[in-house]
Amino acid sequence: MTSEELTRPSGGNRPSALLPEQGERLERRVYRADFRKRHAAIRGATSWKLERLQHFEEPDNPSRDALRRGDWEESLRLMRERNTGSLAASAVEDERQGHIFHRVRVVEEPLTPYVQWELHSLLQQDRYGVPVRVVSAESVATVERSGLLPELVVLGGRTLYNVLYSDAGHPLGAIRYTEPDVVAEWQHYIESLYTAGEAIASYFERAVAPLPAPTYPPK
Repeated sequence: MTSEELTRPSGGNRPSALLPEQGERLERRVYRADFRKRHAAIRGATSWKLERLQHFEEPDNPSRDALRRGDWEESLRLMRERNTGSLAASAVEDERQGHIFHRVRVVEEPLTPYVQWELHSLLQQDRYGVPVRVVSAESVATVERSGLLPELVVLGGRTLYNVLYSDAGHPLGAIRYTEPDVVAEWQHYIESLYTAGEAIASYFERAVAPLPAPTYPPK
């Protein structure tokens, strides 16, 4: 896929707004426990994740800490070391459950240090059976006139999490929605972005691999 094709509008029509009062607010520890429980119960279904923000803080992540220190090579080494075992185990478990977890990453160029780092991780995940596709911020601009798309996870077609972050990118938990129409509408939208997106492998080769080590903190 060419750069022109990646920026071609693909956002479609934005689904209905996710109103906080229609869901249940979960603080971070409760969200993580709820996610694990519901994920373990999935059988023969697909899940979907949409990432829009261009910067996150990830606590308890040595690779992320190395990026923050400006040690790019060590960051990538730690990423490979950490991911190899966990991704292999997740792939075995997903196969046992008949479960495929798809991811869609919205990117703005030039890439932020965080997104450049994360795309290395997403490429690894894709190689272990988590299909990842990339869409440009330009392609969703028409549906973001009222605000950026939310950070979302749809588990097994039954649960939708609107994942919350502070302005600095620190995780704050999530709002959980289980109304079937709400879950289905947003899953369909994420699926449409995935269909229109570019495979992570080709995007990485074209737009990420040639980049020098990122400067951190960003200038």
